[in-house]
Amino acid sequence: MKHYLLAAACLLFATAHSAHAQVPAVQYPSKPVRIVVPVAAGGNVDIVARTLAQKFAESFGHTVIVDNRPSASSLVGTQLVAKSPPDGYTLLAIANTFASAPGIVANPGYDPVKDFVGISQTARIPMVLVVNPNLPVRSVQALIALAKQRPGELSYASSGTGSTGHIAAEMFSRQAGIRMLHVPYKGNAQSLVDLIGGQVMVMFDQLSTSTPHIRASKLRPLGVTTLTRAALFPQIPTIDEAGVRGFEDVTFNGLMAPAGTPPAILARIHTEVARAVKLADVRKRFDDQAIELAASPTPDAFTAYIKAEAAKYSKLAKDAGIRAD
Repeated sequence: MKHYLLAAACLLFATAHSAHAQVPAVQYPSKPVRIVVPVAAGGNVDIVARTLAQKFAESFGHTVIVDNRPSASSLVGTQLVAKSPPDGYTLLAIANTFASAPGIVANPGYDPVKDFVGISQTARIPMVLVVNPNLPVRSVQALIALAKQRPGELSYASSGTGSTGHIAAEMFSRQAGIRMLHVPYKGNAQSLVDLIGGQVMVMFDQLSTSTPHIRASKLRPLGVTTLTRAALFPQIPTIDEAGVRGFEDVTFNGLMAPAGTPPAILARIHTEVARAVKLADVRKRFDDQAIELAASPTPDAFTAYIKAEAAKYSKLAKDAGIRAD
């Protein structure tokens, strides 16, 4: 009987050992990782992605390449990652456009929910409602009153149809009950030049890019789009507290992976994001640019956030008739 029990125990051990040998632990990464940035170099998405890439490489022991693939509505780079193997070696750096484009562009070539899985948010960037100083308004309520007196006449700039500035202005206009004239540009730089020059009078811009013009008194800030005041400009009220209750529209950055990427790999990258955004040297650099670095609680939490954002933007685009050319 003892020999039988011993033989059975040996058999169970051998079976378990064989099964374990057939399912090795995930060794990630074992080669260079690529982060596709679907916008031009130099913007917030690119800067945050490059900073994280450097920190990832230090922990991974492998090169992390940032690959810029700029195009209208970020489609080219996004489609590339959607079709990439779900192995954690091709990631996508995103901003709001990732969630909004499918509701605005006729054939985006990807579904933000079905084709991707979230890794983590990486940053939140407040937007600010700014006006040309010659416009005779000094508050959100004064702007609303003037827009109601001149329906469809006040011009506002954006970096293009469906851009973050366009979406924010449409949300604001609908909640405030006003109508303004949209003037889309092919980029943020020229829209700011014309706003400062007085060719257009109003704009929703990321606080990080408007900051130098606000400090030089070339633009007048009326309100920030977050529910709390910006640390760099505590004197600027939120649009919510200025009377448009519940208004919030934040530019976010994040990392996504192709759908089907193993949860263990997502968790590994998420851990590195959470570690990097807490580093003092990294935070100081971005705090000075009004960019708040922050990781999502889990990859699943960021996936759920993207799903909700995509639904929100899709409804807004339908209700407001927003379609990209």
